Amino acid sequence: MQKQERQTFIVDIIAHQKCTWQGQIHWIQGDKKISFRSVMEMLHLMDSVIVDEDEQWEADMAEAK
Repeated sequence: MQKQERQTFIVDIIAHQKCTWQGQIHWIQGDKKISFRSVMEMLHLMDSVIVDEDEQWEADMAEAK
């Protein structure tokens, strides 16, 4: 198993609706930002960086637009 690099995220919660958060997440190492509509979406974005880094993040950004 390959050792993973530590990743850093800044999460900006803009609103709280329907029992979840909406906001923006900034991935420091990738120098990228993306909006999210729920906590689950935010966690999915974070997980995609940890699992396959840049490729999945790019796909999620394209899908969110």
